[in-house]
Amino acid sequence: MVLLNFIRQFNKPRIIISSNSLMLKNNYAVVAAASLGKVKKGKKGMGPAPKVELPVETDAHRLVNYVCGTNLLKEGGEDVKLKPDSEYPDWLWKIHVGKPKTLEDLDPNTKAYWRKLRKQAIRTNNQRLKHKTLGPF
Repeated sequence: MVLLNFIRQFNKPRIIISSNSLMLKNNYAVVAAASLGKVKKGKKGMGPAPKVELPVETDAHRLVNYVCGTNLLKEGGEDVKLKPDSEYPDWLWKIHVGKPKTLEDLDPNTKAYWRKLRKQAIRTNNQRLKHKTLGPF
């Protein structure tokens, strides 16, 4: 019963009187004054994490024959050795790695064309709505 009265106390609307206006304020969506659980505090004395400098590979033989940086083990292990081009799938060599193609460069009968067109339409619509005024407030 005491808890119910406590909750009712915070759900009553309050009247705020200002010098030139009278407002009614509801308190049903206020932040709780006390939490039931334990509050976690931030760690004190912790600064930003130090940057880890990775060694740069300068050995030409190793750069040509291995994919440097693929060894994820802290101790031991080895980088992935490169294979001859014939052992990789054909689609790998057809991947477009340059600048993104424009809408005019794409074929209208492909999914990529329609995805890019939709993305551009959404972007222009969002920009238009960003600068649109909502009304006299």
